[in-house]
Amino acid sequence: MCAAMRFPEAFPLRTLKAKPVIKAQTTFFSTYDLPKVVQTDQGSNFMSKVFAQVLKVLQIQHQTSSPYHPESQGALERFHQTSKSMLRKYCLDSGKCWDEGLPLLLFAIRETIQESLGFSPADFVFGHTVRGPLRLLKEKWLESPPTETNVLDYVCKFRERLFSACQAAQDNLANSQSKMKARYDKKAVLRSFAPGDKVLVLLPLSGSCLQARFSGPYVVDRKLNDTGYVIKTPDRRKKVCVCHVNMLKRYVTQDDSTAVSLTTPVSVCASASYLLSEDGLTDKNGCVPMAWLGNSAVLKDLDSFLAHLSQPQRADIVALIEANLLIFSDHPSRTSVLAHDIILQNEKPIKQHAYRVNPVKHRLMQQEVDYRGGLSD
Repeated sequence: MCAAMRFPEAFPLRTLKAKPVIKAQTTFFSTYDLPKVVQTDQGSNFMSKVFAQVLKVLQIQHQTSSPYHPESQGALERFHQTSKSMLRKYCLDSGKCWDEGLPLLLFAIRETIQESLGFSPADFVFGHTVRGPLRLLKEKWLESPPTETNVLDYVCKFRERLFSACQAAQDNLANSQSKMKARYDKKAVLRSFAPGDKVLVLLPLSGSCLQARFSGPYVVDRKLNDTGYVIKTPDRRKKVCVCHVNMLKRYVTQDDSTAVSLTTPVSVCASASYLLSEDGLTDKNGCVPMAWLGNSAVLKDLDSFLAHLSQPQRADIVALIEANLLIFSDHPSRTSVLAHDIILQNEKPIKQHAYRVNPVKHRLMQQEVDYRGGLSD
């Protein structure tokens, strides 16, 4: 697709290896023009040596988008969505011969006026409105005698139409981009990282390219621009990768120097490891109630719980409880009798696939979460 004119082209291929893709791309270049820059994703067919050699011979600069960030090729991705929807509808009506109807679908897309430009892609390539079904219907209803035009006058008017269409398209595109930017900036938050910062990277899971989660922590090597960063990934096949800022999240370690109160608190303020103003992903600030044990309800009706004991035994237990009421509070407190350290092998999170839990176990887990006041979430 031409990014300036939104003029698309598609070829039915049996395989997406480098050589068939190069043949189709050469056909596109020979039909229209040799571009100066070609932008692709980082697929193996586009990153092959053969593809790079062909572009070098044709003196074409190759630019790649950020991995797992298709927004950098928004116009092309939108064309993919539109073409797939049209092909799905065509296959439901005509069967499996989708490749035969592909030229007709491309013709329909090319003659459609683009909202961002105000003109159809065919208007920029051919300089006039193509003779499509609507044009045929107009000619059938409004028959007009053919007019003779001088070749020189036609060429002059043709250039004037292209120049005026280009100016109008630039104005429409600027207005459309300003509206899109205004809508995007309502929720966008400016974030930046410095070299040496630890971050979590949104990467696909091994064995499942359609699922992704934050992995890491990794270290920022350097900053390319406002949105691109070079991240060191020593545990992956590529030791260094370029990531978009939307795929990064700051990694914050727990501060060991935080003082812990010895008194029994009514609630605990759970501090988040990242803030909404920092990456725009989530906000976990707020006070979470402590785990409730329900000891106060037992102490109010202590006689019914001790009814199976004799009177001397009951008196001893009541005296023991009254002497240590702090231990039998509803909120667990901190003890200074002993302490233990939890030693981890490394700071990397454990990667484990999500499995469906048995309904019986799920019910017990939910009771435990409710019992602990939601601190297990």
